[in-house]
Amino acid sequence: QVQLVESGGRLVQAGGSLRLSCAASGLTFSSYNMAWFRQAPGKEREFVAAIRWSRGLTYHADSVKGRFTISRDNAKNTVYLQMNRLIPEDTAVYYCAADRVTFSSSNYNYWGQGTQVTVSS
Repeated sequence: QVQLVESGGRLVQAGGSLRLSCAASGLTFSSYNMAWFRQAPGKEREFVAAIRWSRGLTYHADSVKGRFTISRDNAKNTVYLQMNRLIPEDTAVYYCAADRVTFSSSNYNYWGQGTQVTVSS
């Protein structure tokens, strides 16, 4: 079955950087759009970034544009989220998602368990 396993979340100071990874298995990774979402305590889950299966087209939410970058390595079946200039408002559980069609909406078919990112001020 499809498995998405996130890693890399931890406590970091404001202004710092983190790179999240999501390792995928059980699917033809190179044929799937991949995305990152996040959910802060008491808030709805929100879209962060997505990358298409073809040509690596990317899309980032306005709240992270210029600070976060999504990328993928099809040879390693892994998608990454490089997060720079972190602010306390970035504190959330970050989820990886995969779908063959969906790109920038939330209707992804497969989801990981999440990794906690905490940014201290």
